[in-house]
Amino acid sequence: MNPLSVVERNAGGVETTRGIGAILLAGGRATRVGGAAKPLFEVGGRTLMRTAVDAVRDAGARPITVVGPVLDPGLPVDWVREDPPFGGPAAGIVAALESWRDDPAWTFLLACDLARADLAVARLVADLTLVPAGTDGVCLADASSRPQWLTGAYRTAALRDAASTLPSHGRNLPVRALLDDLAIAVVTAPDATDDVDTWEDLKRAKERFDG
Repeated sequence: MNPLSVVERNAGGVETTRGIGAILLAGGRATRVGGAAKPLFEVGGRTLMRTAVDAVRDAGARPITVVGPVLDPGLPVDWVREDPPFGGPAAGIVAALESWRDDPAWTFLLACDLARADLAVARLVADLTLVPAGTDGVCLADASSRPQWLTGAYRTAALRDAASTLPSHGRNLPVRALLDDLAIAVVTAPDATDDVDTWEDLKRAKERFDG
């Protein structure tokens, strides 16, 4: 995958190229798999987390921040944790944004339990170059056209503005609370939104993508 460059026009009409970063959510309780570390499940010969990190790196994402415990110290990422832990995805995103010094123009938001994060990132990269100027992001939807908010790419400035309005740094709020007022294009992409919530999901993903 070629690194992503987002071309925009500034106030003077001059084209500028701006980059993208990534926030990967990996700090859930995983109650449906007995508290197992879902990001370390292997599908297609790699952990779900490694697939996600490799995908956003290949797309040119910098910085890359994983929200959760340090599950794989060898990954070339920054690690943060919402305070207190298990405060929910909105709180995790806010914590990651607060750790950034220099904002990219855009931010991938991805859950680390996607069966094929590489497919999701490839689709987002393709769609992101087509978004209208007034759009705050692109989100992929599952086969039922239900948006999967943690399979998306959003304007970082819009995320920051939304985060500033959340009470208690987003603690115990769903990610929808962060994105509710943003103008987001939703694209149905069922193959790119499959996630691994249960042992049965993992079995299906392995049958589909292993070997």
